[in-house]
Amino acid sequence: MNERIIQFGTGNFLRGFADYFIDKLNKDGFYDGKIVIVSPTDSRTVDALNAQDCRYNLYLRGIESGKEICERTEINAVSRAVNPYKDFDTYLELAQNPDFRFIITNTTEAGIVAEDKYEDRPAKSFPAKLTQLLYARYKAGLNGYVIFACELIDNNATQLQGFVLRYAQQWKLGEDFSYWIIEENKFCNTLVDRIVTGYPKDDAEKFYDEIGYDDKLLDTAEPYHLWVIEGDYEKELPLQKAGLNVIWTNDVKAYKKMKVRILNGSHTSLVFPSMLCG
Repeated sequence: MNERIIQFGTGNFLRGFADYFIDKLNKDGFYDGKIVIVSPTDSRTVDALNAQDCRYNLYLRGIESGKEICERTEINAVSRAVNPYKDFDTYLELAQNPDFRFIITNTTEAGIVAEDKYEDRPAKSFPAKLTQLLYARYKAGLNGYVIFACELIDNNATQLQGFVLRYAQQWKLGEDFSYWIIEENKFCNTLVDRIVTGYPKDDAEKFYDEIGYDDKLLDTAEPYHLWVIEGDYEKELPLQKAGLNVIWTNDVKAYKKMKVRILNGSHTSLVFPSMLCG
């Protein structure tokens, strides 16, 4: 399979969310593409991923259709992981591959701040790293990307685009590049929802026996998931066709309001009776 997706973020969430979706698309025959994971920080997870050929297991545990489930999936959607702090040239080389179409990001709020220089190898903040990649893509004369921002902040992709444009101006990369950022790239706000509980420390040995090897990247999540994405790329990424709870829309705001009021509101209301019950 060709590498078609760049993912910024090595954490449990994306590995139990978007990577699981792409793995399902590939296995069901709806897609034919691999993910390259880029670490926005100098993370040791990159070495752990590459040591396992980027293969890991995800357990979905919880209640589905009124029944308790515990289902294992071996995720094979990732081809390799890149640490730009250790191999900046390899990171920039990603911009030269015309097969890359989508970028998925989840770097926490702290990743969308800070001041950097274009000459940094790499720049410290995630938006600055992304600007370096986009500029290399622009100079290569290739098409831009469709960018799904999954950070847990309002208007995540809109804010990300604003920071990229700020760096383009601050670094004096030219008005043509700024125009290319706006016209040739699609920054898609998204809403993500899945509880990913990560490495199951208490159950790891039991799962190792079932898997047949020690999986240092073992991940766990609830069955429920929701991904609301501004735009419509179902023809390229047939997530709905694969049976995934994905909504393509013109505006995520209504879905976020519903989630915050119904789901988060009910969670908050449970705190007080739970405290009374000990």
